Amino acid sequence: MNLSLIPQIKHTDSNNFFLLSGPCAIEGEDMALRIAEHIVTITDDLKIPYVFKGSFKKANRSRLDSFTGIGDEKALKILRKVSETFKIPTVTDIHTEQDAVMAAEYVDVLQIPAFLARQTDLVVAAAETGKTVNIKKGQFMSPESMKHAVNKVTETGNQQAIITDRGTMFGYQDMIVDFRGVPTMKQYAPVVLDVTHSLQQPNQTSGVTGGRPALIGTMARAGIAAGVDGLFIESHFDCANAKSDGANMLDLGLMKKLLTDLVALRTVVNQF
Repeated sequence: MNLSLIPQIKHTDSNNFFLLSGPCAIEGEDMALRIAEHIVTITDDLKIPYVFKGSFKKANRSRLDSFTGIGDEKALKILRKVSETFKIPTVTDIHTEQDAVMAAEYVDVLQIPAFLARQTDLVVAAAETGKTVNIKKGQFMSPESMKHAVNKVTETGNQQAIITDRGTMFGYQDMIVDFRGVPTMKQYAPVVLDVTHSLQQPNQTSGVTGGRPALIGTMARAGIAAGVDGLFIESHFDCANAKSDGANMLDLGLMKKLLTDLVALRTVVNQF
């Protein structure tokens, strides 16, 4: 995978980690532009290659009454506006083969949710769009098994595959990241650590996922030390009132300090 082939991505010669970051879900145009502007300013200052993340719909909710989106086309148009406004690439989740074709008209990276990482038709449909495909490792999958998921992309002729580790189920209501898997998966594709989702506490009796956002800094530093190529960090300026995954997102006001520290750590790690 060649990071430079993602349209409009910047700072690829900085030897930094790359960043996928934004809100869990697109709630509206103003919020998306506000979050993007904040992170763009920071990543430009720190020379971090940046892809804005936002889900145009959330299909894997626990409860029927959970927020799923503001409308597919409306959200995708907002993602396109973010890209055009700030001259940055964007990434969004897809859930069906039809989603792949539709979303490819608006975004630069198609993301396969962890629950769907083994869905062959979906992964192949994403690959056949020619877009970069970010496959999240299923919470139930081994690092070694991700070789086959990546092969589903590359065997279509698309070499633009990324693996994102979002943790492995630990009991019913917790996640754990096994950093032994990082060097294994790097044999197959660049590896991203999904910092915020790996701190989720799923399957709560309320039907709303919990989380441990106080550990975001710890998890992100561990990922950089382990040699990941990129980080995935969901963020919002009002996590308490975010419509999806607010319990594990990073407060946007904490982003600058965190990324500054991580760039400094990456500089040290690069010396080894």
